[in-house]
Amino acid sequence: MAGATVSATAPAIFSDPAIEARVDSIVSRMSLDDKVGQMCQLTVERLRDFSKGTPDVFHFDEALLDSAVVRYRVGSVLNVPADVAQTPEEWNRVIGHIQDATLAAQGIPSVYGVDQMHGTTYTLGGTLFPQQVNIGASFNRQLARRAAEICAYESKACGIPWIFAPVADLGRDCRWSRMWENYGEDCYLNAQMATEAVRGLQGSDPNHIGPNNAAACMKHYMGYGVPVSGKDRTPAVISPSDLREKHFAPYLDMVRRGNALSVMISSSSINGTPTHANYDLITRWLKEDLNWDGMVVTDWGDIDFLWNRDRVAANKKDAIALAINAGIDMSMDPFDTQFCTLLKELVAEGRVPMERIDDAVRRIIRFKLRAGLFDRPMTVRADYPDFGSKQHKADALEAALQSIVLLKNDNATLPLKKGTRILVTGPNANSMRTLNGGWSYSWQGHRADDFLPGRNTILEALTNEFGKKNVSYVPGVTYKQGGLWWEENEPDIAPAVKAAADADVIVACIGENSYAETPGNLTDLTLSASQRQLVKELAVTGKPIVLVLTEGRPRIIADIEPLASAVVDAILPGDFGGDALARLLAGRSDFSAKLPFTYPKEINSITTYDYKPSEHIGKEMEGAYNYNALVSQQWPFGYGLSYNKYDYSDFHIDRDKFAPGDTLTLSVTVTNRGSMPGMEPVLLFSRDMVASVTPDIRRLRTFEKVSLKPGESKTVTFRLPASDLAFVDAAGRWLLEPGEFSFMCGPLSTQATCTAPRRWDTPNREP
Repeated sequence: MAGATVSATAPAIFSDPAIEARVDSIVSRMSLDDKVGQMCQLTVERLRDFSKGTPDVFHFDEALLDSAVVRYRVGSVLNVPADVAQTPEEWNRVIGHIQDATLAAQGIPSVYGVDQMHGTTYTLGGTLFPQQVNIGASFNRQLARRAAEICAYESKACGIPWIFAPVADLGRDCRWSRMWENYGEDCYLNAQMATEAVRGLQGSDPNHIGPNNAAACMKHYMGYGVPVSGKDRTPAVISPSDLREKHFAPYLDMVRRGNALSVMISSSSINGTPTHANYDLITRWLKEDLNWDGMVVTDWGDIDFLWNRDRVAANKKDAIALAINAGIDMSMDPFDTQFCTLLKELVAEGRVPMERIDDAVRRIIRFKLRAGLFDRPMTVRADYPDFGSKQHKADALEAALQSIVLLKNDNATLPLKKGTRILVTGPNANSMRTLNGGWSYSWQGHRADDFLPGRNTILEALTNEFGKKNVSYVPGVTYKQGGLWWEENEPDIAPAVKAAADADVIVACIGENSYAETPGNLTDLTLSASQRQLVKELAVTGKPIVLVLTEGRPRIIADIEPLASAVVDAILPGDFGGDALARLLAGRSDFSAKLPFTYPKEINSITTYDYKPSEHIGKEMEGAYNYNALVSQQWPFGYGLSYNKYDYSDFHIDRDKFAPGDTLTLSVTVTNRGSMPGMEPVLLFSRDMVASVTPDIRRLRTFEKVSLKPGESKTVTFRLPASDLAFVDAAGRWLLEPGEFSFMCGPLSTQATCTAPRRWDTPNREP
């Protein structure tokens, strides 16, 4: 295993002979020092002089910069100067200085990478979109691509050529603090949205990333979203079939259809093996099986975790050997140039073969050539007149409008009529931080309110929409300023209850404060006691309550949901989430989003929509135990209401029998029976009725979002390859078995029968 490289018997899936010739020429002139330096990535803070300036202003330590790019030949830098959002001009200054120093020392451009998670998240004046989980809730592929296009354009205005996105981890455990970073719990939804995001970032030609595009880094490969403990960076236990069939699916799609140029590895371990040391997953599955010639980068300091946390290596040197031989090409170290020294020693000792070094460096140089860095090392703000434009902001508003989910609307509480007297309350009512979540102007999102003049909180947007005289604000519960993200002050609920006497409706803005990654770990998924108590005491007034949830994961609200007349899950709708919410509550736009995850009702009943039949048995088992098993959900995956009523009719399939090589055509007619224009995500599910491995209760197979005027009908047609109905069997191979399949769309269903079996000998269902 050690030192194995990808077979070169066939061209990579999107290789370019001209680029390969340039790679050969460049690598042939590089020394070992040059090569190991290319494999090292440092954080920009490693180059900072902390003795100068204020905390938000970055100054270079020229000696540290010289040491990094001249002595150690470091080829990549990441992260945010001063750890907080900067102007595009400041980005240009910092990245330009690094690039000038690197080119002068090495003749090879540096590549700079940033976590631009939902737009230009670390840039002042840029456009912040809803978080990825909201884009998943929109069920609109075009929004995923457009958000990525704008992110790439505005990042390039800053000189940033490499974006650490999209995230396709599968948020299948809602305790996990990074659930909001991906597109939801389903593998197909993540694959579709993430692939569109890759296309939006990179453009149409992966070998020639244009001036308005940026290289994508799909992450985090893989199985990251199902930690056994529910906490970030903790181990996962995943069956071989689920790993291949579900967790690998988005990465397979991003490579095959999206031509993604790089990947970041998960910080977790799977079935006892840290992913950064997993040769099978990195080299065999990704590089060899897909014939992929892209670049693999670690996550933050994760090679060190192999020895100081996971204990699969005795020291840093052994950890480097494990990771590089497993297939890692670039180490996000990020503070320690010792990586370069130790890797050179490992090559001299024969523990890391030179062919593995050459393979890694070829991938890095190829990546830089594809990103256009050899031809245009820097881009600058002046060349991007549409940075932060009105159109970009309009697109972000539209994304927010299509991503906020209406979960309950008893007695037509919504929309609110003009002149309605509204009491706005709750800790999330007057906060941009809680609309954006983490990775927003700062890592934890805690600086968002400092940098967002001109953007509207929920309170401000409702005031603009309904008039100052009709909107009052008493928070009742507040977060502790400067405290931990979850800390709240002593509640002061009585004034809010008193103010409710003068209101027609109460809009209670509850949920979570912002967080990111491991700091967002929690021990109880139930919404805070103070916020729930606020709702309970307000309910005593008898005034209708609209719960507005802004949260990175679905917090349990089972005890207060019955007290509300309406529930809206805005999730994390971004800079324009307040404006979008106000328009939706006023009925100037219609709700059109659906949950991209299963909303739990009980802490011991966390599940996903594609559960196994044995998880839901309503009939008691005979005998002494009187056992039954029931899946408990507050709201299911794919659930979402609208002001309109959409009727589904004429659902049919073009054949009642099919062979494994066939493509099925299914169609359904959707009619808007409401009084306003709207959009409806049309979701197609399937169920394998009997299989040799217990089948999932249902699986999302495809979807389409349609726009409908009042009274209008449209026929939605889906083309579904029969091979998509295959599953991974106990032997780890794809299998389609004869038998009956049920297909579901809206409230309708139809059936068809597979007439013959097929087993694929290749791991990814290639012909």
